[in-house]
Amino acid sequence: MTKKDILAEAERLHKAEKDRQQVEATTMAHPDMDVGDAYKVQNAWMDIKKKEGRTVAGYKIGLTSRAMQQVMGIDEPDYGTLLDDMVFEEGSTIEAAQFLDPKIEVELAFVLNRELKGDKISVTDVLNATDYVVPALELIAARSYRVHPKTGYKRTVRDTISDNAANGGVILGGRPMRPDDLDLRWVGAMMSRNGVIEESGVSGAVLNHPAKGIAWLAKKYAAHNIGLKPGQIILAGSFTRPVNIRPGDTFTVDYGKMGTISLYFS
Repeated sequence: MTKKDILAEAERLHKAEKDRQQVEATTMAHPDMDVGDAYKVQNAWMDIKKKEGRTVAGYKIGLTSRAMQQVMGIDEPDYGTLLDDMVFEEGSTIEAAQFLDPKIEVELAFVLNRELKGDKISVTDVLNATDYVVPALELIAARSYRVHPKTGYKRTVRDTISDNAANGGVILGGRPMRPDDLDLRWVGAMMSRNGVIEESGVSGAVLNHPAKGIAWLAKKYAAHNIGLKPGQIILAGSFTRPVNIRPGDTFTVDYGKMGTISLYFS
C-alpha cells in the first residue's frame, strides 16, 4: 500500500466509527496488502485520533489462543492501542449503539509501575514491572464487516489489525492484586449475561501465562523504539470466547477472589 492508500484507509475507518456505519473490509480494496501494511493503517488511524485530542492509555493483545490463531491463519497474536476515551468504570451504563457489532471478552489487565522496553523482556521482567493486575472486560467492535452482509466476504487478520485489532473499550473492576499474590495461570472467571452463564475460562489459556503476552508486546514495540510506560493499562488477551452485546444486556463477570465486574448496556 502507498502512503496515500494507508492514510485514505485510516480516514475511512475513522469515518465509519464516527458515523456508526460499518464499511467493507480493507482487503477487499487492497487484497495484496500484508500485515506490515495493516499496522501502518492502524497507526495512521491512531494518529488521527491523537490529533483530535486523544491520548494513549495503554495497549491490547488479541488472538492469544492457538485455536483463534489457526482460524485467522497466523502464528502469533496481534495488538492495538487503547486510548483514554476507551476506558470505562465498572458499573457503568454504556450505550451499545455507539459501537459497531460489539462483543465482550474476559481478560486480565496489567498496570505498570515502571517502563518495559527492550527485545529481551521476560515474564519475570513483566511481573517486576507490574504495579497490580486487575480484572478487565474488553469491548471489541468492528468498523469493517466481519462478514459482509451481501457478498459473504470474511475479513482477514489484516483487516482486524487495520481496525485497531477490533479494540472498542475496556472496563476495569473487581479487586486489584499484586502479581505475586496469586497464581496468574489459574485465575478463573464466569461471565453471566442477564443472569445466564454464557462463558467461563481460566487465565492460563492466554499463552500458558498472561504475562507472556505482555513480554511479547514489549518486544514488538521495542523494534520501533517504543516502551510500555508506567501507569499504562495492558490487556493481556481473552480467555473466553466473545459474547454479543445487545441493548438491555446486563453483564456480571465473577473472578473469584479477584472480585466481580458488572455493567449495563442501554
